[in-house]
Amino acid sequence: MWKTILRRVILMLPQILILSVLVFIVARFMPGDPFTGLITPEMDPSTIEALRERAGLNDPIIVQYFNWLKNALQGDFGMSYTYKVPVATLIGDRAINTVFLSLLSLIFTYIIALPLGILAGRYANSAFDKGVVLYNFISYAIPTFVLALLMVWFFGYELQWFPTNGSVSTGVTEGTLSYYWNRIYHMILPAITYALLGTTGIIQYLRSEVIDAKQQDYVKTARSKGVPENMVYNRHIFRNSILPVASTFGYEITGLIGGSVFIEQIFAYPGMGQLFIQSIYSRDYSVITALVLLFGITTIVGTLLSDIIMTIVDPRIRIQ
Repeated sequence: MWKTILRRVILMLPQILILSVLVFIVARFMPGDPFTGLITPEMDPSTIEALRERAGLNDPIIVQYFNWLKNALQGDFGMSYTYKVPVATLIGDRAINTVFLSLLSLIFTYIIALPLGILAGRYANSAFDKGVVLYNFISYAIPTFVLALLMVWFFGYELQWFPTNGSVSTGVTEGTLSYYWNRIYHMILPAITYALLGTTGIIQYLRSEVIDAKQQDYVKTARSKGVPENMVYNRHIFRNSILPVASTFGYEITGLIGGSVFIEQIFAYPGMGQLFIQSIYSRDYSVITALVLLFGITTIVGTLLSDIIMTIVDPRIRIQ
């Protein structure tokens, strides 16, 4: 398996290289540049031009790309023109918040999706199953920002159960137990919102697999031998039905990280998604290119992770 993983990692390198080219070109062809917002009637145009020259924005695009790539390989994505700090430092601080939010969202997603999918498949066409199907339809149809706004209004403002902005309350001493609990407390509402939208595919996969597995010969054989029904589901049906869900685990992780833009923006949560939106508004190209490249790399890595997990849970499958 290690040879297969190494081969896949090697194949990832040209994918990442092509991604970096596309990301750089798209960012450079966006209207304006980081210094456009500085132009005022009182500003001397020669000053802005000098800043562009110093930043290398007047160089040929090929030269700009290779200079950017060389620095990126060393972990240097330049300076943020908006925040006046290195891009790597800025993203590093925000990435921690996004990763923790994504992990908590993933936990809530599986806590909700696994029992609903299994029970819906086990009791297919029952009132419970129809309720799950209706829930699935609503969660699939409702836009992310609509559900997020409803959650903020109801649980944040009406009931006041959860905070609606930030990642930690002011005045909390860093490093203490109350500090870490406060951070988790701030993540609960956006994580649940994210989870409610992310359960659709898992529930549908699991429900369909359970219904299909119930008709297989090995299940009928187990029942004919007098195996208790709960054991039939736990040892036979569930174990085989979980394979498609396990294969999408890597995609779920990368989807949560890459899809955090709307959730973080609405909940004013200081993560990479909110930073991405703010960087687009301010035309902070150094941050934009670094974030898009990071999102793309996590997607490629997530594909590899899903293949590896699928190989582990089902030895019959080999990555080609």
